[in-house]
Amino acid sequence: MPGLLALVLLVVPLAELWFILQVAERIGIFETVISLILVAVVGTWLLVREGRATWTRLRAAIARGEMPTNELAEGATILVGGALLLTPGFLTDVVGLLLVFPITRIVATRWLRRGVGWWAGTKVAGGGRAAKVVYTTTAANVRRKSPTPDPQSSARTLPSSQRPNDEDDSPDKA
Repeated sequence: MPGLLALVLLVVPLAELWFILQVAERIGIFETVISLILVAVVGTWLLVREGRATWTRLRAAIARGEMPTNELAEGATILVGGALLLTPGFLTDVVGLLLVFPITRIVATRWLRRGVGWWAGTKVAGGGRAAKVVYTTTAANVRRKSPTPDPQSSARTLPSSQRPNDEDDSPDKA
C-alpha cells in the first residue's frame, strides 16, 4: 500500500504538468492560467453550495433520529472532490468536479459504498471466511433443582453480579 501511494503521488503531478503544458501549447499560456483559475473559482462555489446542502441534510437526519449513512457518504465524496479541486491542474479538477457535482456524485457515492463494503468484507472479516461462519445457539430456562442452604451465605461468597437469577431478575424461590 505505501508503494501504491508513493506511485500515485509521483505520477499524478507529472501527468498534471504534462497535460497543462499540452493545453498551454494549444490555447496559450495566458488562457491556460485563466481557465485554471476559472475552474478553481467555479469548483469552490459548487463545493461550498453542495457542502452546505449536505450538512443541512445530515443535521436533519440526526434530528429525526436516523442514521445519516447517505449524507456521510456524500460528505466524504464532497470532501475528496474538494481536495482534488484545490490541487492545481485540469485532470484533478475534472475528477473533483465529478465528485462534487450532484448528479455524478450519486454514482461516485455508490462506488464508495461498494468499495467500503468490499473492504470491510475482505479486511475486517478476514478475507470473507469469517463472515461465512454462522453459529447458532439455544438458551433454556434452567432453574436450580436444590435451593441454596442459606441465601445470605451465597450472597457473601458470590458478588451480586455473579449471583444466578431467573430471566425476569426475580430471586430464586425454594
